[in-house]
Amino acid sequence: MIKRTLNLGDFSQSLFLFGPRQVGKTYLIKNTLSFDLYLDLLDSKTYLNYFKDASILSTEIAALKKRKCLVIIDEIQRCPELLNEVQLILDSEKEVQFIITGSSARKLRRTGANLLGGRAIKLHLHPLTHEELGKLFNLAEVLQFGSIPKIVLEEDPQNKQRALSSYVDTYLKEEIQQESLTRSIPAFARFLELAAYENGNILNFNNISREVGVHSKTIKDYFGILEDTLLGFMLYPFSKSHRAKLISHPKFYLFDLGVTKALKGEISKELTPRSPTYGQAFEHFVLLETKRILDYREREAKISFFRTSDGAEVDLILEYGPDIWAVEIKASSRPQLSALRGLRSFIKDHQVAKAFCVCQTVRPFIDGGIEFLPWQDFMRLL
Repeated sequence: MIKRTLNLGDFSQSLFLFGPRQVGKTYLIKNTLSFDLYLDLLDSKTYLNYFKDASILSTEIAALKKRKCLVIIDEIQRCPELLNEVQLILDSEKEVQFIITGSSARKLRRTGANLLGGRAIKLHLHPLTHEELGKLFNLAEVLQFGSIPKIVLEEDPQNKQRALSSYVDTYLKEEIQQESLTRSIPAFARFLELAAYENGNILNFNNISREVGVHSKTIKDYFGILEDTLLGFMLYPFSKSHRAKLISHPKFYLFDLGVTKALKGEISKELTPRSPTYGQAFEHFVLLETKRILDYREREAKISFFRTSDGAEVDLILEYGPDIWAVEIKASSRPQLSALRGLRSFIKDHQVAKAFCVCQTVRPFIDGGIEFLPWQDFMRLL
């Protein structure tokens, strides 16, 4: 068993545990916690029972006859009405702890679901990090197939490809069709492929709408669906700058490298080191690891990117309170200072606490006031 960074046993309060499908939410709960009642809302019978009468939950907890008990509700977006009953129980039975999992916040928001008004801590579980994988970590494998646990633990490359294809198909079927998140599945399927090709690029909603054949407002809503179902996130441009000619559109990143390749139909296409696609995958990897580690370590850091209309760019800006870290990401083992025009420009115009080039160098070095760091060293600094 791979030990996850997130230890649910550290928390005595009730929890919302959100994460995309198959990142290991259920496995983590079942293999690290001793619970008294488990509700799997993906099971049709269970779902129908509680959908018809949510008050059953109170009677079942009473039947446990325990002063303290742990109750698991898996995939709450299937039956948001249960949350009203959960609140009633929390308000009357202080010794009951709930862990409530979900892979979509959209239905909860859309139905005006009760999010318990501060009675539960919100946590996220991500695909596996390099720290969690330890000796099992292989950069080339993660860049190629991503780090969803089931995919990582599959040894046969062909089976990895099959599993990733199935993941994409299952997502479209289960999350989009069953939850009725959009009216046009064909248009959304076309959009998903385009979203994968636009991964890491500055978004132009009008261009994407022309290619998909729907209104730009619908495209924005589609990206909202991906965010709400935890399949990706927006990275917004750095705003604390006096420059007038800044790019104002966000970038979008999917939550996993393997899923990105699957959506593009390129799972079997091998990445070639020193190629543009390899560089894009490495940048995507570093951004995902950064986001995951900041989340797990509960760091209050704002992340963004910087780009001017004349093309000067910094891949990642980290704001730790008043401190700014400017980070350029390069897949090379020995990046040249001349390739860091955007980073050098940013340093001139802004007061930064640290300036890094995160890359695959074996040992750190400094050139032109910029620290060139192995990506592993950078992750330890977060």
